[in-house]
Amino acid sequence: CIALDRRGHGRSDQPGRGYDFDTLATDLARLIDQLDLRNATLVGHSMGCAEVVRYLSRDRGGRVTRAVLVATITPLIVRTSDNPDGVERVALERGRAAFRKDRALQIGNGAAGFFGAPKNPVSQATMDWWTRMMVDQCSLKTMLDLHVQFTETDFAPDLRRVTVPTLLIHGDSDTSARLDLTGRKSARLVPGSELRVYEGAAHGLPVTHAERLNADLLAFTQP
Repeated sequence: CIALDRRGHGRSDQPGRGYDFDTLATDLARLIDQLDLRNATLVGHSMGCAEVVRYLSRDRGGRVTRAVLVATITPLIVRTSDNPDGVERVALERGRAAFRKDRALQIGNGAAGFFGAPKNPVSQATMDWWTRMMVDQCSLKTMLDLHVQFTETDFAPDLRRVTVPTLLIHGDSDTSARLDLTGRKSARLVPGSELRVYEGAAHGLPVTHAERLNADLLAFTQP
């Protein structure tokens, strides 16, 4: 299992540019090529799902044989004439303004909803860790640039071009990426995909539903 820190996150460099999905998909492709990975399964969570589908929509090397999209933000978050149940652009802009004013407060206040607490038991220590990770390991510029990109980019064309077996996993209590806006629509766009809905799960299901998620990943990746 290989985990990456995307540019601007974690232990990766903090360049002042490249926070768009063409660049992020290129970063992923270069890593896969450098490590000479074959028969790989790509697993994305949240915004990472958009990186996965953009990579797959352009991949011609055949190095990836399966994909898993967990709590995806695809195909499109912002409300448009073609996406009438999306989030109003003014609400997204208001959220970015709040981040500029007091990012730590906004992230900390959102921790419970991210994990679906208290319905999903999660410790205060875990929520504090998540908040500190978001604040300390991702700059404000990175966060704001990518927030515009992942909420206003239409990934429907990318999803239609995915040809590998794809499993989507989504919680029906996800308030960060509503199931009907994201997971269900994405599943309809990816040919032959399977959608598994976790009852009561929110956006942070890799933490709150780790055992079930790991079992589903292992079963899906078996040849």
